[in-house]
Formats: sequence, C-alpha cells, structure tokens
Amino acid sequence: MNAGTEHDGYSETDADLIAGSDWPEARRLLYDMVSTPSVSGEETNAAEVLKAFFEAHDREVWIDDVGNVRAPADDSVLLTSHIDTVPGHIPVRVEDGVLWGRGSVDATGPLCSMAAAAIETGVSFVGVVGEETSSRGAWHLVEDRDEPDAVVNGEPSGWDGVTLGYRGFLDGTYVSTSELGHSSRPEDNAIQSAVAWWSRVADFFDEEYDGVFDTVTTKPVNFDGGPSDDGLAVEATVDVQFRVPPRLTIDDVREVAEGELTRGSVHWNKPIPPVMMSPRTEVARAFRVAIRGAGAKPRLLRKTGTSDMNIFAGTWDCPMATYGPGDSDLDHAPDERLELTEFDSSIDVLVDVCETLAED
Repeated sequence: MNAGTEHDGYSETDADLIAGSDWPEARRLLYDMVSTPSVSGEETNAAEVLKAFFEAHDREVWIDDVGNVRAPADDSVLLTSHIDTVPGHIPVRVEDGVLWGRGSVDATGPLCSMAAAAIETGVSFVGVVGEETSSRGAWHLVEDRDEPDAVVNGEPSGWDGVTLGYRGFLDGTYVSTSELGHSSRPEDNAIQSAVAWWSRVADFFDEEYDGVFDTVTTKPVNFDGGPSDDGLAVEATVDVQFRVPPRLTIDDVREVAEGELTRGSVHWNKPIPPVMMSPRTEVARAFRVAIRGAGAKPRLLRKTGTSDMNIFAGTWDCPMATYGPGDSDLDHAPDERLELTEFDSSIDVLVDVCETLAED
C-alpha cells in the first residue's frame, strides 16, 4: 500500500499533500475525508468515501444499519475511530506540510491512520458514527459484534502518546412542580427548590483532588422555570451533566444526586462508565515499544473527557487503549489542523502495534 500511485483531481495540492510521504494513499484518503462534511447525523457521504477505500484494497466492507463502516478481518486487533465531526466549516488546504480542516484532528486523522494500518496489516476495522452526540455507532457495535482480542480506539493523543483513561459521563433532567402562589409567601417554589438542589449537589462534589481527572465535574447546562401554561403551578427543569472519575462509579454519583432531593425527581439518560486501563496490558506495552522504536519517548495519558473507549470497556473484557495523531487542544477549534508527518508517524506506530499483537 505504501508505494506511490498516480491520482487524478489534486493537481498542485496533490504534490504538496504526498510530498516525501511513505503513505501517499493514506494522505489522499485523509484529504478526501476532511473535504467531505460529516457532522454527526450526516455521515453518509464520508462513510461511502471510507468504504470505497477498503473496496479498492479488496477488503470485505459494508455499512451497517446505523451507518458504521465495518471491515472485519483478523480480530487480534480491532481498530476503530469515529467518522463524525462537530459543526464548523474550516476551508480545507495544505500549507507547509499541514492539513487544515474540520475533523483533521478530531477524529478524521486518527480514523484514516487506522484505515491505512488495517489495510497494511489485515486487522479488523470499524468507522463508527455519532460519537460527538449519542455514540450510537459504538453502542450498536458492542451489541452487534463479538468481542475482539484487543481494541485500539482512535482519538488524538499525539503520535507519541497513548490514552489509557477517561472519565465517565452521566446526564439527566431534574423536574419539579409547586403550587403557584403570591411571591410574598415564605415557602420555596419549584424554581427555588431546583436551585437549592443543584447547589447541594455541586457543594458535595466540591472536593480537592490531585488534578481534574480524579474530580467529579458538575455542570448545569440548561435551566427553565416559570408558571405552567394553565397558570396554576410553577415548574422548573434543570439539565445537568457529571464527569465521573474512575475512582467512583456512575451509581455513586447518581446516589448522591438523588439523596439531595427534597422535592422533584431526576430523569437519567443512558450513562457512560469511566475507564482506566493498566499500563501493563499487552496493548499498552506494544505502543510503548512501537513509539520508542520510532524514536520518541512514549507518553501515557488520562483524559478528562469521555470517548467511545468507555463504551467498549464497559462491555468487552479485553485490553484496549486510545491512540491517534493530532493535538487534542485543537479538538473542535476554529484552527483545527494536523501535521502530515505526524499522521505518517502514527501509521508507522499502528502498523507496528498491530503486527506485535497479531503475533502474541
């Protein structure tokens, strides 16, 4: 795959895109994918581009019921990353060895590096949909597929970094109702009860820990309150989110939130559990060796957000890690961009990791 080929339609951009690369086809896939809008819920066109790449290399591939691109093969490793991006148009261009465009970092860069490595090594691959919203692709995958021997999830870590931990995610809506009365009455109405409830919950988790990763982050993301349509009651709703560190469970946080209720109730959405993988698994070890072999000192990372790896780890009992090129500080940013040499290096590392795990 890493031999240079002719390609129509790129002209001068093509020369800049593949200059000096051992992975020209992978870079062209990256350019095409970044150039194809793929906001969550609108991934169809990008999925077809990705599917065509596997078809061109004689790999079995299909698009499943929810829109995931599935290319099963050697299940010693499953490489998987997400097709969708957040909204925001960034003109796609290549300048001084850097590709600019929405998704170049989160996570089209990791996705395309994994597609290239899957073709090179013959391991399994899935491009999932909806990671930026409901993770519908990952949830469908764990319900519809057998557990692989190992998983490498694709998110930006820098080509010399490996992510082993993520906080979990819990969200829900608090709902309260009270009788409408004159504002001079001393009793709390539903709005006051909502404010008081959230204050108690936030105060409970306002603890000092060694860094954000070990802390429960509490966020109210929407507040609505006022008289009901019939004018007989006061209603209040609060949409809330919690980021849950691996030292706690989702149930621990939910129990605290419900324990602080004096009025009203909380309606929870489907949670995503936290995950913290050991640095001693065969996957982590393979990455450390591969990164050192490529000339860098490996960095083991913990992320304060949440990824599809949380979903995989919550269902599958196999070693896993998250990896991919790009600076995660550029996730969702208006200047999102990826150095193409870093993209190439990440493919080298992934190929080494897949070959090592296939031998074990």
